[in-house]
Amino acid sequence: MAARLVRRCCWRHFGPFVSTPSAVPASLLAPAGKVAMARALPQASFALLHTSSPSSWADGFSVKEQVEDGRNPEHKVMRELIETATSPQELLQLSELHSLSSNQASLIITQLSRLAAEKNLETENILQDERFQQLVSITDSQISQVWNNTVVNLLKSFYSLGMDSNRREMQSVEQEVLWRLRRLTFRQLASLAEFLVVKQVKESKLLNEVIKKLELRWTELEGTRTVVMLMGKVGHISPTLMERLEDKALELAEQFSPDDIRKITLALAYQNRRCVPLLRALSYHLIQKHSELSLSILMDLIFAYGKLNFHQPQVFQKIATDLHPHVSMMTPVEVTRCIRSFALLKWLSLPLFEAIAQYALDNTKQLSVTHLCGIILSFARLNFQPSGSEDFFNMVHEMLQKQLDSLEPYLLTDLVWSLCVLQQAKAPYLQRVLAPNFHAQIRGDQSLKAQNFWLKLVHINAAAKLESPDYRGPFLPAELLRPAEPAGEKVTLLQSSLRDALVGVLGSRDNARFDVRTIYGWQIDAEMVVNSENKPLPLKDFAAPHLPRSEGTKPLPPGARRVAFLRWEFPYFSNRSKDLLGRYAMARRHVQAAGFLVVDSPTSTPSAPSLPAPGLAAVIPSRPPVWQPEGAGRRS
Repeated sequence: MAARLVRRCCWRHFGPFVSTPSAVPASLLAPAGKVAMARALPQASFALLHTSSPSSWADGFSVKEQVEDGRNPEHKVMRELIETATSPQELLQLSELHSLSSNQASLIITQLSRLAAEKNLETENILQDERFQQLVSITDSQISQVWNNTVVNLLKSFYSLGMDSNRREMQSVEQEVLWRLRRLTFRQLASLAEFLVVKQVKESKLLNEVIKKLELRWTELEGTRTVVMLMGKVGHISPTLMERLEDKALELAEQFSPDDIRKITLALAYQNRRCVPLLRALSYHLIQKHSELSLSILMDLIFAYGKLNFHQPQVFQKIATDLHPHVSMMTPVEVTRCIRSFALLKWLSLPLFEAIAQYALDNTKQLSVTHLCGIILSFARLNFQPSGSEDFFNMVHEMLQKQLDSLEPYLLTDLVWSLCVLQQAKAPYLQRVLAPNFHAQIRGDQSLKAQNFWLKLVHINAAAKLESPDYRGPFLPAELLRPAEPAGEKVTLLQSSLRDALVGVLGSRDNARFDVRTIYGWQIDAEMVVNSENKPLPLKDFAAPHLPRSEGTKPLPPGARRVAFLRWEFPYFSNRSKDLLGRYAMARRHVQAAGFLVVDSPTSTPSAPSLPAPGLAAVIPSRPPVWQPEGAGRRS
């Protein structure tokens, strides 16, 4: 058992250190070489095995192969002729001038493939050349004698040259590689898998077998380069392999360069794999070790973090700070991509956003309408108003004035909705999207996209009614403002706590409404009417113009007020900020403009609010409160 183990280790590790026959004891070349090698190993080469490294034998050549190559001077000369050839004709002439072995014929085919790729040559002429056909015949007749690394390269060359996959010689090489998979090194398997994936040979039996071998032998994986390559190009084929690669990447996280980190995060983003431990480790080493990052790395990192919705404030702050000096030199595509990623992450960096607003002012001729729409949508998501908002929005209106009809309906709706969030929607925008012929195209469409589209139109209609006194129409028909039925939304802890507290204070559910869906497209968590002494009144008796259908008809008595309780969950705010996102800031404005006194119920409330029983004066101030979470503040 021990002798067998030593023999296997010797054949695997001893080869790279043997360059000439003189370096090998005669006993190793004897017919009973395996036994002799096992005996000679402790005496002649045990120290060499301790100094071996995976990279030194990554090409997969065995001792026999290297000895054979080094013993014959003709083989050396032929290899040099093949490697120094500069044209396909030189290589093809070698087959006429020399008697070639299968290995030499394979090397010539590999070199032909390399030259064809480097010089963009037509491969059809090479494939039809009789000398090439002769080379293929030589390799096919002695395919079992071709060395491991050479046969792998031969298969790649056939694919690169465009050889017919149904051809017998091609299938013969594929089958030979398939039989030898267990003898290939891990690096050869990884290289072969990468090549097959790039060539889109996804239905190949060979690729499936290579992936299985990689899954089983993943512990042999060493070096960051192979890890990065496999994660980026092969991992999406096999979730099992990707899990192993994530574990290995976590182990090697400290050794990755910034470009490696970029490639890994992009691979995770494109595959939607939110591996939190790995992302945390990469973020830590990115902050600790890499002070300077290139623009392309910064852009790809913020894109990947945004797509994965992974929040790492220190990384965001570093990226925003490093990007700020580059803004003036960025292209419109880069600017739009950058600001969209920050908007997805709900991260507002005031200096960066101000620089982007100034970039838009300085580069109006380079910005397309689509790029400008991307900037406006991102500003609206974070409810950001540039310091020079008058100049900025004058430029926006001037560019959009003649381009509204050219925008796709969904993009136009998003644009007008975003302008409503920023309180910059003028009559021409409102008239364009509220016109009957605009929204008639989605009536009856029950898809999720159409429902979101319709909800935004309702919000735009509310903005036109509540925030645009000079606007005269058109408006959405009243029968189309009925809120959709709730789709089984999960009740949050804050929502249930607020409801229980109000029921306990009011004593009767007749004095309040819960989960009120208004004609403005917004939901009020709790509604009540109080008199001048802040005592609750029955809701059913009074008219409710904010509802599609009112139960009562009486007007509110003098001094009475409508009160709306709005809960603000943690995701409703910008990242680490006291500021509501644009959507919820507009909701609050609309509810106030509809005649309600708003009581904010923030998510930081640890338990149900303590409301005094005698009256509601303590929670219903004369002026709307502005809530600020503890320790929150706007970033500089």
